[in-house]
Amino acid sequence: MSLSMSRPEREEFLAGVHVGVLSVAAGDGRGPLTVPIWYSYQPGGVVTVITGAENRKARAIRAAGRFTLCAQNEQLPYRYVTVEGPAIFDEVTDAERALVARRYLGDEQGDAWISANPGQGQIAIRMTPEHWGSADFGQA
Repeated sequence: MSLSMSRPEREEFLAGVHVGVLSVAAGDGRGPLTVPIWYSYQPGGVVTVITGAENRKARAIRAAGRFTLCAQNEQLPYRYVTVEGPAIFDEVTDAERALVARRYLGDEQGDAWISANPGQGQIAIRMTPEHWGSADFGQA
């Protein structure tokens, strides 16, 4: 029996609210940089992460040209989806930042977070998934 999700199942799962784990080659003989991150995704679209334009994540992704994101369900039944693909750097709007903050914190706390964290120096890094991995242990 296969534990892999179908394409619609994995896209729906990735579109759900999960703290993603972003991984990217760190270079210089180091292991990958792996960090938790908020992200957005709609089925059939691109994965978007918002981060500082000059932080370590952005520099590593710029150098590697691609990254991997893993989203998981930490409660039974365990499930996960991984995606990997090329990165495109883009401008980010205040409206997009607010949507992501509200996605993770709700409207009131998301708006408060946006007010307390101005977006100067932030960018959107977008990835069209080329490679997918998934497992749904509820199918076992």
